[in-house]
Amino acid sequence: MLKNKFQTLCQNFTKDTNLINTLWQEIKKQYSEPTRHYHTLKHLESIYKVLPKLDIVTEFAIFYHDIVYDAIHNDNEEKSALFCEKQLTLLGVDNELVQETIQLILETKRHEASSQRNALFLDADLAILGSNKIIYQSYTKNLRKEYAIYNDAIYNEGRNKVLMHFLEKERIYVSTYFYEKYEQKARRNLESAFLSLSKEIN
Repeated sequence: MLKNKFQTLCQNFTKDTNLINTLWQEIKKQYSEPTRHYHTLKHLESIYKVLPKLDIVTEFAIFYHDIVYDAIHNDNEEKSALFCEKQLTLLGVDNELVQETIQLILETKRHEASSQRNALFLDADLAILGSNKIIYQSYTKNLRKEYAIYNDAIYNEGRNKVLMHFLEKERIYVSTYFYEKYEQKARRNLESAFLSLSKEIN
C-alpha cells in the first residue's frame, strides 16, 4: 500500500523510477529500525486510513514526519524536516510545497497547527489516543519499548507529564472532524493511563 502511494505521489514530479525506488527504500529502512515499535510503517498506514483529506503536502508529511526517530533526543522533528527537504529537492518538488511540508513536520513537535490542513494531519497523528482499549494498550506497550533505555521510574514520571499535558487541554483534537470522532474515547484512555501510572509512581 505505502510503496504504491509513495510512487504515485513522486510521479507528480519525476519519472525517474530509480530515484523514486531509492527514496522509498530509505523510508522503509528508517521506519523498520529495530528500535522502533510504534513509529513504524504501520503508523504511516494508520494516518492514511484516518485522514479525511489528502493533498501533496500532507502525503509527503506522512512519509517524512517521523523519518528520524531517536527516543533519547528531542530534535527528531527538526532532523526529519531537514531529511525531508533534501529528498523533496532531489525529486524536484516546488520550493513552496517543500517549505509547507517542512512547516507541517515541525508542527508535530508541539502539535500546534498553523492551518486547518495542518490541524487535520496533527490530529490524525494522535488518532491512536482515541482508539479502542485493546489497540490503545498495544500502543502504550510499543511506546514503552521505544523508551526501553529508561527505567520504569524515569519513564513513568515523564509519561505522566505527557498525559497530564493532554488532559489539561480544552481539546485534544483541534479539528472538528477528529474532535467529534475521537475526543471522548481519547480522554477515557488518557485518564485511565494517568490514574494507573500515578499509582505506580506513588
